[in-house]
Amino acid sequence: MRFLAHLLIRTYQLTLSGLSGRQCRHLPTCSAYTDEAIQRHGFWAGGWIGLARVVRCHPWGSSGFDPVPAALDPTYRWWAPWRGARWTGRHIDPATRLD
Repeated sequence: MRFLAHLLIRTYQLTLSGLSGRQCRHLPTCSAYTDEAIQRHGFWAGGWIGLARVVRCHPWGSSGFDPVPAALDPTYRWWAPWRGARWTGRHIDPATRLD
């Protein structure tokens, strides 16, 4: 699953991403973040972490340097993976804001 997810994300990066423009509010970009999260934490946990990042990437959302967490959140459980995702941008250092 990790390889398939990587292949789909890479296909998006090489095709659709160029058409929509480079307007990402975070570093690394949402697609690179999701790819790294899946590679680091597995398809299930990393996919939820990446989904949370995509959800908070909107004009009124967070911005700035936001690396993939090195370890899963202690509240993460495989049956409730949304608990381990960061759904708000409160963890981002205000000094790294990009807007």
